[in-house]
Amino acid sequence: MAVKPVILCLNRAGEATAHRIAKLLDAPVHGRDTRVDQADVFFANALDHTRMLFQAGTPVIGVCASGILIRAVAPVLADKTTEPPVLSVSDDGAVVVPLLGGHRGANRLAGQIAEALGATAAVTTAGDVALGVALDEPPAGYRLANPENAKEVMANLLSGAGATVEGTAPWLADLPKGDAVTIACTTAPATADLVFHPQQATLGVGCARNCAPEELHDLVMKTLTEANIAPAALKAIYTLDLKADEPAVHALSRALDIPVRVFDAAALEAETPRLQNPSDVVFAEVGTHGVSEAAALAGAGDKATLIAPKHKTKNATCAIALAPQPITELRGRARGKLSIIGIGPGQHSWRTPEASQLVNEAEELVGYGLYIDLLGPLAYGKQRSDFPLGGEEDRCRYALERAGEGRNVALICSGDAGIYAMGALVFELLDRSPEDLGVTDAARRVEVVSTPGVSALQGAAARAGAPLGHDFCAISLSDLLTPREDIVKRLHAAAEGDFVIAFYNPVSMRRRTLLAEARDILLQHRPADTPVMLASSLGRPEEHVRYRRLDELEVDEVDMLTVVLVGSSHSKLAQLGEGPRMYTPRGYARKIDGDLAKTGTS
Repeated sequence: MAVKPVILCLNRAGEATAHRIAKLLDAPVHGRDTRVDQADVFFANALDHTRMLFQAGTPVIGVCASGILIRAVAPVLADKTTEPPVLSVSDDGAVVVPLLGGHRGANRLAGQIAEALGATAAVTTAGDVALGVALDEPPAGYRLANPENAKEVMANLLSGAGATVEGTAPWLADLPKGDAVTIACTTAPATADLVFHPQQATLGVGCARNCAPEELHDLVMKTLTEANIAPAALKAIYTLDLKADEPAVHALSRALDIPVRVFDAAALEAETPRLQNPSDVVFAEVGTHGVSEAAALAGAGDKATLIAPKHKTKNATCAIALAPQPITELRGRARGKLSIIGIGPGQHSWRTPEASQLVNEAEELVGYGLYIDLLGPLAYGKQRSDFPLGGEEDRCRYALERAGEGRNVALICSGDAGIYAMGALVFELLDRSPEDLGVTDAARRVEVVSTPGVSALQGAAARAGAPLGHDFCAISLSDLLTPREDIVKRLHAAAEGDFVIAFYNPVSMRRRTLLAEARDILLQHRPADTPVMLASSLGRPEEHVRYRRLDELEVDEVDMLTVVLVGSSHSKLAQLGEGPRMYTPRGYARKIDGDLAKTGTS
């Protein structure tokens, strides 16, 4: 279980138990506001808070009634193979109940907590209860090659069948003996009802820039076959850090479903005495006498042996090392990852599960301090680097460079990160040359992912009704980065085109005239009573929505936290039972009239 669990405490009766569990697991306590005295994070609504953590992939241990946790996560249950563990613990710490994720760590957590508290672990998973083992959850350092068979094998064992275990698998020693079920535990390819592979092998690779993925993949599979090593016995793929962004290496990682780790040239050069094929040519080019052999050995440790020396094709090399015991910790460093995350306007219910999960996985959060604050509990316990407004390039450059050191970094933006936010600047920095104030080579090799967020214009439109029901555009009125004359040109074009317009950055402390100028330009092309929506602080407790006629739009009631939606000449403001609703018809009424005319219906 890679992500640290959160201990939920809902009342003072369970507070002591919650803190005992937190100390045991080195995990934070999240407490119900006004009902708990001490907690690392406080929350107002238990159901919302639990659901948010669960959707972000955080294991949840609630010191509360099981029903509370069940009601919280039930609406978002989808895939038991990916969902995090959920456990409940009674206030007095006497009973621990794994509710979800029994074979994804919940049963193991329940046993660990129960042992520490002197409690009863109410495990109900059949295999754990009857056989004391979960066949689809081997210990760290082992991998099940055919998990699709686990359910049927467990059913056979529970019905009285016995098993024959070939190889060393201490955790299976107490299974009933017999020949109805065959289980193998070996680094070699094997055929059995269940095949467990101890992950003792490491794969070192090297390749030319933009090597064809098929060439590297075929070389590796051939080398594994010759070495009699099953792919599932590999712990990781290791290579030189200069190859951290090589597409062929990452395609291989996906195919084998194992991670990629990298070493710098100095770390690989230290392995030179153990290499079978040192090369002065390679040293002259990258600073180490070997890449694939050195990487495999460095990944497997000091006691490893090289069982498959360098194999090569025109553009790729690989080698395999074998450790004496299963490998449980990864050496080297990760490639580094930057997630560009739009968190929506503010409220967590508008944040996508993917965004929450990427935040949860990140080691460090970078962004404007207010935006990081809006993450609430998801930001707790993570290193954060706050930047002021106006420090956009500094924060993007910093995030990229931190990722270039092997960290998993989240760049936090409000709304959608690709709409008037940091997404474009990140890719601009990556696209610049070093001479043009770009970023370092290490930063250029990181993995960059973007996740969508609810944009301010979408949030405002949803509050209004459907003002974006027909063609629309967005225009930023900030002239810090866009020349004023370009903004005015776009205003005229949008006005003449009769677009619904979403104005971003409508005013600032010093910039007060462009919004009024935009209003006057629009009044030349659409009616004075065109509806305008002003939406401030969307999704936050201080949210404020109001409507104006276009000719009554005043600059002084708009600030930088306000989105201004101006309707087209066809937009309407309807007074409905639940209040005013702004919408822009798409033309269905004309279509219906046309259809009736064709049929002769009056």
